[in-house]
Amino acid sequence: MSLLDVKSFAAGAWIAPDDSARPIENAIDGSVMAQAGNAGLDVAAMLDHARTVGGPALRKMTFHDRARMLKALATALNEKKQALYDISFTTGATQSDHQIDIDGGIGTVFVFASKGRREMPDAQVYLDGGVEQLSRSGSFLGQHICTPLQGVAVHINAFNFPVWGMLEKLAPTLLAGVPAIVKPATATCYVTELAVKIMLDSGVLPEGALQLVSGGLGDMLDRLTCQDVVSFTGSAATALKLRSAPHILQNSIRFVAEQDSLNASILGPDAEPGTPEFDLFVKEVQREMTAKAGQKCTAIRRILAPQNRVEAVIEALGERLSKTVIGDPRAEDTRMGALVSNAQKRDVLEKAGILGTEAERVWGDPDSFEVAGADASKGAFLPPMLFHCADPDTASRIHDTEAFGPVSTVMGYRDLDHAIALVNRGQGSLVASVITNDPQVARDVALGAGAFHGRLYFNNRTSMKESTGHGSPLPHMVHGGPGRAGGGEELGGVRGVMHYMQRTAVQGSPDILTAIGGTWVPGAEEKTGPDHPFTRHFEDLAVGETIHTSEREVTLDDIAHFAQFTGDTFYAHMDDEAAKRNPFFPGRVAHGYLLLSFAAGLFVSPDEGPVLANTGLDALRFMKPVEAGDRIKVRLTVKKKTPRNEEYGEVRWHVTLTNQDGEKVAEYELLTMNAFGG
Repeated sequence: MSLLDVKSFAAGAWIAPDDSARPIENAIDGSVMAQAGNAGLDVAAMLDHARTVGGPALRKMTFHDRARMLKALATALNEKKQALYDISFTTGATQSDHQIDIDGGIGTVFVFASKGRREMPDAQVYLDGGVEQLSRSGSFLGQHICTPLQGVAVHINAFNFPVWGMLEKLAPTLLAGVPAIVKPATATCYVTELAVKIMLDSGVLPEGALQLVSGGLGDMLDRLTCQDVVSFTGSAATALKLRSAPHILQNSIRFVAEQDSLNASILGPDAEPGTPEFDLFVKEVQREMTAKAGQKCTAIRRILAPQNRVEAVIEALGERLSKTVIGDPRAEDTRMGALVSNAQKRDVLEKAGILGTEAERVWGDPDSFEVAGADASKGAFLPPMLFHCADPDTASRIHDTEAFGPVSTVMGYRDLDHAIALVNRGQGSLVASVITNDPQVARDVALGAGAFHGRLYFNNRTSMKESTGHGSPLPHMVHGGPGRAGGGEELGGVRGVMHYMQRTAVQGSPDILTAIGGTWVPGAEEKTGPDHPFTRHFEDLAVGETIHTSEREVTLDDIAHFAQFTGDTFYAHMDDEAAKRNPFFPGRVAHGYLLLSFAAGLFVSPDEGPVLANTGLDALRFMKPVEAGDRIKVRLTVKKKTPRNEEYGEVRWHVTLTNQDGEKVAEYELLTMNAFGG
């Protein structure tokens, strides 16, 4: 059978492998099935194409434009995911593994598309935080903005997740407005190649937004600038070599690393055998040992249980592991497939041997195990291997050596403080989990171990039916960890987008800040429209458009009626003497919500029109009490506009209530949905 040539996509063209190409192994039978790599790849042209073609095209788009682009990419991948399933089996992955990699990757893109539309503006500038008043009168202000880096993101990915590993980096990069050059691990790059081809064929991406290197990067990293980003997933040794290169250091090039991680799971001291928590713990550990044949950066490498329950854990785990069918990943009854290659198999066995110097192997024999439908001597198969370390305090290798496969070590702890100390011996991990039904145990671990772990996962009988699992990084939550785990951070919703943007402090007048951010700042120009803003469609409203209402006097009868009508007879509204004894009130005062109701009565246009609904009220503040006899009026200003679909958009109004002396009595932001015209 002829070899599959895995191509690169560089500067708008597909480039075939050359004589320098590396062979790629079929994980199931060990045969060479493909080749990838081209020593003559013009990396300078790739970088130039990304910076001069892809970057400008992406930056012209708004965050919402790019979010819609992501949704279209995810849809295209979802429609053709069966082809990705089919080609992924030769990586050793089972159908359930595909759901982690392929479905998980596509789902991540959908989440970023949604967050881009919901949490980011339909604009090219992202406002990070509120306005800071830097002067007494408010004529000189400050605000932080984020804009896309004007370079390229180079993504260097690991072999274990050829689809998710690419998409979890690519989605926030593209949403930020930065082009990407993706370099997957050679062992599984043929899966990534197909995913890239599907995305390019969709016609959704601007030219230059996405390129692919199948094989080596050459001297690409030596050609990067301060506007570029390297995002790396892989071994600590490789990360150290790359991030310490003089060119990277001299140019302060951003380097995001996700690397080796000795993740741990703690069986809570309250979780006795027979409890839902004990059974859940065993199930979680077994799943993390066998999913992707243990080749997950979040897999459980260290298992911590109370000393008097270690034997029970080993017994229960052994029983579950004995039911794991190892074999050809294409077979429906296979529960664990092969490692990615025989080279990886040898590496795992070497690391298991190191662990064996401090721990006893209590389950799984790599020299004697059954493989269904495949030849164990040819394919990269291993059984799950469980070790027991009787003295984790004096041991060191179980806390610093990761066998990147179906290998984990059980150890006992004396008390919770001891468990926390042991889990922190890993010197930084992506995730640690605690299975407990005791909230105090969870709090103690969070306080004692949080600084050493990028994610803490707590689960028990209450959450077990809907929890996503110890080993599942979610696009909503940060993924990364301190120390040994690389010190980097990915995902986390909009936080992940910020890694590809520059935060800049801008200072100036209210009009300057309004022009830069596209959001009206108090003190900026107030525009006058041709008629009441509630009578005009979304597209006709201008940011800064303002109306000032007439006054309304608040009477004692108003206060009494509102109290009786609503049932809010709080003493400050009803008892003048009691109110005077309160340091916040001069005497009997109007209800805050009475003022909001009167404000609406002052600025609302009652006739049917483009305003479809009031959907929220944010940042409400009451600044000064209003007494009977005070007169209030309202300033209503269009602060921000955000299209939501083809029928309507969201208008954020800045509302200020003042009294007869011009003093602010209340301020808030009103959200309405306004229809488009025509």
